[in-house]
Amino acid sequence: MNFHVLIIGGGVAGLQCALILGSAEKKPFAIGKKIGIVLHQKTSHLQNALFNNALGLPPKKLGKDILVEGKQQLSNLYPAVSQIENEKVISITDFNDGYKIITNKGTYTSNIIIVALNYAKPFTIKGLDNYIEPHKKANPEKDRIQLRNSDGFIRKGLYCCGTIAGCRSQFAIAAGSGAAVATDILTLWNGGNHIKIHDKL
Repeated sequence: MNFHVLIIGGGVAGLQCALILGSAEKKPFAIGKKIGIVLHQKTSHLQNALFNNALGLPPKKLGKDILVEGKQQLSNLYPAVSQIENEKVISITDFNDGYKIITNKGTYTSNIIIVALNYAKPFTIKGLDNYIEPHKKANPEKDRIQLRNSDGFIRKGLYCCGTIAGCRSQFAIAAGSGAAVATDILTLWNGGNHIKIHDKL
């Protein structure tokens, strides 16, 4: 299966990124763009999270519920975004003008990849080893990692967001990082003209 953008990771950053990209579906520069997300959620730190300080979330909101509700929100609002479940990415390699992604169940190609996994070891995706470095905003004792990037950009067609991009493990920060990378890609599709996507009453 071929994509224009494939997001790897279904936590806060990955789901927020997918929602922003999906919401641009009617913009002329995004029409026909195929977007997918590999919903690898088993290792998401949301599984054990409890939220009392996140704007827009009611007190005592469980992270594991956000994972379920986020997938449903994406499916309900933007069904054109392909949700790939129960697959784990094994490797990413250069392929033509984009990338080949191999999972435990299949093979995909994409012009753009967004890595939205958490910052814990081990990082097992082959092909990204050269970009791994110690996390700059985590307690050194926790031995967290990030991918070397500049504002979410690693190299042509390769991005990251959330804690793996060097963000702190905070709900609003991770969501914002996913949204930022999504709008950077929309700006790229829009010929470099900056874009933001908001629905209005």
